[in-house]
This record gives sequence, structure tokens and C-alpha cells, in this order.
Amino acid sequence: MREGKGLTLSQRVARRLRGGALHTLDIARDVLRLSGHPGAASAAVFQLLGSDPRFRVDAQGIWSLDEASGSDQSLAELSYVVVDVETTGGSFARGDRITEIAAVEVRGGVVVDEFQTLLNPGRSIPPMITRITGIDDRMVAGAPYFDHVADEVMRRVDGRVFVAHNAAFDWGFVSGELLQARGDVPGVPRLCTVRMARALVPELRRRNLDAVTRHFGVEVSDRHRAYGDALATAKVLMCLLDEAGAKGLADLPALERYLGRNARKKEKPLSPEPPEEA
Repeated sequence: MREGKGLTLSQRVARRLRGGALHTLDIARDVLRLSGHPGAASAAVFQLLGSDPRFRVDAQGIWSLDEASGSDQSLAELSYVVVDVETTGGSFARGDRITEIAAVEVRGGVVVDEFQTLLNPGRSIPPMITRITGIDDRMVAGAPYFDHVADEVMRRVDGRVFVAHNAAFDWGFVSGELLQARGDVPGVPRLCTVRMARALVPELRRRNLDAVTRHFGVEVSDRHRAYGDALATAKVLMCLLDEAGAKGLADLPALERYLGRNARKKEKPLSPEPPEEA
């Protein structure tokens, strides 16, 4: 349901709750514009908000906003930081480190800021990795260590939705490096464009970055380098957000619920494919 300026009713409730907690009947009267039997009005509020992780209600029927669980902003209003990392290998826990990082900020459907740098990983880069990325020990010898850019990375990630193609991989390295360098990690929502493509474009048989960019007609320059892949992923994100909007997914909690339902489906894969990758 939508009311006024394209906002859903739940978004209107969230914005009202930013000013303080409200009783169930106040929400029913002031936001849902319901009158009549209090029981029916209360039931409508619980039906609208009860399964939404943004909202909490106590035993007295007082609703408040759980700031950590989501946002009352629409998907179009959110700020996203699209990140790609190149690394010495596949696991931060096993001693691999970042050799290059790029962060592309997307807001209002356009790229508004960018950051990229090579990084000295403090260890040698395996020849196999160099063959893929083109990054070798000589290139990173004079580059900063992650400690030197940790504050800048934190500034660009904090307060935004973290996005990557295979987000578990990139977030694992970024959060690991931040924790080691600063002792803290930002508590930010995360979106994976592989997962989004699987749910929002189910006809795609493969979801690696080459396949998804090809589907959306996104040009990729400098493949397997952090900036080229981050910029391509940012453009893919914009396309996927359009797909989400076409399905009526207005905000981040709604999108996350949709992705979660899709992940729980027991569907036979369209065809055998290798593990999803950047």
C-alpha cells in the first residue's frame, strides 16, 4: 500500500517513529487513517508492521524503530558503496591480504564518488594471481599498507549499504583488514549482486560478473582489476534496483525479505555451473 509522494505506509510509519515511540492506536489513526473498532485498527497495524524487522512493539502496544535493522528510505534514496578487492588468495583467515581496493559510491541512480588504490599486502603475490589480475610484487612494493588507508575505507563504507559481486568474499577481506587495522568494523547492511541477480533475474543461467554485465549490456573495462570490476558492479546494481522496483520492492527490508524467500526455495538449478565469482 502506498500513500502520498510514493511512500509505502510502512515507510511513513518509520518516519513518524523517528520522532518518538507511538501506541498502536495512534499509528492506526494518524498514519493508516483508520477509524472505528479499536481491535480491528490494532490488527491492521500488526498485520502491516509485525513481520517488518525495522519495528519493535512492547507488551503495552508501544511501537519503536529499530535503527540497526533497516531504513525507512526507499531503495532509490539509499547510498551504496560498491566495493571490489583483488587479493593474494581466497581467505583472509589463512593469511591472504588485499592487493587492490576500489569503492564506488552510488546515490540517486548515479555514481557520485570513487576511491581506488593498490595496497602492499606484506607478502608475495602468487604467480597464479598475477596471471589473473596483472598485479605483481613490483607494482605493490611502493603502495600503502592497508593500515595507511583504513580510516579512508571506513569513512567510505560507514553509513552506506555495502555492495559487491559475491559480497561474502569482499566483505570478508574488508572487514578483516579493518578489524586488524582499527579494531572495529562498521555495522552496515550488505547486498550481494550475485544473490540479487539469482532472485531478480531468474532466467540467467550464470551469474558471474561477465554473464550479468553481458545480460544488462554493461561494458567492463580492466576486468579483474578492482576499479574496473567495482564500476561494472555499480552499473549492474543500478539495473538490479530497477528490477526490484518493477517487482514492487520499495525499500531495503522488503528487498532482503524477497531475497531471503528466494534463497529458501528448493528449486533445481537450471544447469550445472561453477561457484559464483566476481
